[in-house]
Amino acid sequence: MENRHVRGLRYQGLFRRTVLPEPRRFAMTDLGALDYVNRRRFLRSAAGATLALSGLRSIAAAEDEKTASVKRGPTDRVPLGKTGITLSRVGFGTGTRGYHRQSNQTKLGFEKFVKLLRHAFDAGVRFFDCADLYGSHLYVREALRSIPRDQVTILTKIWWRHGESPKTIVERFREELATDYIDIVLLHCVTDADWDKKLTEYMDMLSGLKSKKTVKAVGTSCHALDALKTSAGSPWVDVVLARINPKGVKMDGPPDQVVPVLKQMHEAGKGVLGMKIFGEGQLVDMREESLRFVWGLGYVDSISIGFESTEQIDDTMRLLARVL
Repeated sequence: MENRHVRGLRYQGLFRRTVLPEPRRFAMTDLGALDYVNRRRFLRSAAGATLALSGLRSIAAAEDEKTASVKRGPTDRVPLGKTGITLSRVGFGTGTRGYHRQSNQTKLGFEKFVKLLRHAFDAGVRFFDCADLYGSHLYVREALRSIPRDQVTILTKIWWRHGESPKTIVERFREELATDYIDIVLLHCVTDADWDKKLTEYMDMLSGLKSKKTVKAVGTSCHALDALKTSAGSPWVDVVLARINPKGVKMDGPPDQVVPVLKQMHEAGKGVLGMKIFGEGQLVDMREESLRFVWGLGYVDSISIGFESTEQIDDTMRLLARVL
C-alpha cells in the first residue's frame, strides 16, 4: 500500500510511479524501507517536486501581475482601431444641442467653458470632440494653451452642407485650433446611404491631407442606419462616430440593428467612437447601466460625452471606474 505522501505527489503529477515489492510495507520514517527504492531517484523526485511547486507559484504570481497590469481604468489611453491613434476612454463632447456654431457648452461663456475643458484634462480626459457646427474650436484652442498638444487627441467635423471649399476648410480649422495637425476629421452628420458617392470632393481632399500627415485619420459622424452601414463597408473610413445606448434613444436604429454594424466596423479595424451614451440627457437616471452596456459590447474604443459641469465629469469618471 502506498504512503499517502507519495500518493499525493503522484496525484499532482510530480512523483513517478515506483513499484514496491508486495510483501513489505513501510513508513516514510523507516529508513530501511528506502532500500526498496532507489534512494537517489527518490531524492531527485522530491527535489523535482519542490522545484515544480516553486515554478507553479512563480507562474501564478506572474499571472496575477499580468492581470493587474491590464486592469482597465477610466483614464487609460486606448488604441483607436488600426489608426495608430491612442486616446482616453472618455472624450469631452463640445456640441450638446450644437447648431449654428454654438452649443450648450459654448453658451456657458468663454471663461467657464475653458475652465471646464481644463478640469476634464486634469481628471484624465485626453480626447476633445469638436465641430465647426458647434463653434467650439476657439475654446479648445484656449484650453490647449496650458495643455501639451501631444497629450490630447482632437477630433473635429466638417459641416459640408455649408458649401465651403474643401481646399480651405481644414486650413481654417487648424488656424482656429492653433495646431499643426488634427488627429481626426469626420464628415459631419451623414444620413444618405450613398454619401460616399455624393461627397467624393471632400473625401479626396481629406485623403490628400492624410497623406501629408496634416490629418491622421478620416471618417464619418453618422445619423442614419443606412449611412452607418455604408461607413462600415467603406475602405476610405478610418473612424466612425456612432450613436449607441441600451434604449435606442437618439440612435440610428434600435440597438439590435446598430450593434452588428459596430461589430463589423470593429472587426475591420476601424476606430469606433460612441456618442449619445446617455441619450442626450434622457437616460441620465441610468448612466451606469448605459456605460455597462456600451463597454460590455467590446466594439467601442472610446465614448464622447457632452459635459456641462465639473460634477458631471467627476461623476462619469467615478461610474466608469466602477464599471471597468
